[in-house]
Amino acid sequence: MATNLEFASKIAAVVNLFKFEFPDAKSDLKPWRSDEQTMELVDPDSIDIGFHFPGVSKSWQSRSILTQIRFYEDPINGLRRAIGVEVAGFDHRGEQWRLSTVDNWRIVGNLEPSQEKQDKLKDFCRQILQVFNSNAEIKDN
Repeated sequence: MATNLEFASKIAAVVNLFKFEFPDAKSDLKPWRSDEQTMELVDPDSIDIGFHFPGVSKSWQSRSILTQIRFYEDPINGLRRAIGVEVAGFDHRGEQWRLSTVDNWRIVGNLEPSQEKQDKLKDFCRQILQVFNSNAEIKDN
């Protein structure tokens, strides 16, 4: 979805926000396998970014974090806005927890990150929405 410089800059800003808070994380702008079956599951109206930690982090209860930023383009005015963020933590057993800003901002799963990490993760999600919606104009109906 990085079709222009502004959008690419916003993606880079999101990566930098995460790495500023968690400098040992490595970012992955193509977190999906490129096989046909996987590509059928990828949402074309989202940006997916993976973050990987060296080893398993007990405070995160995961080794990798997949961040999916969801967008909606208004068909009337063409305005594209970030409408939510989905974040999931994975280890060698699969998904361990999930956070959705679309629903109720609660982290649910088998193992949850520490409260400190949960708070930082929610702040990260707020910053993502702010980055992508900072130039968007909200129209009142």
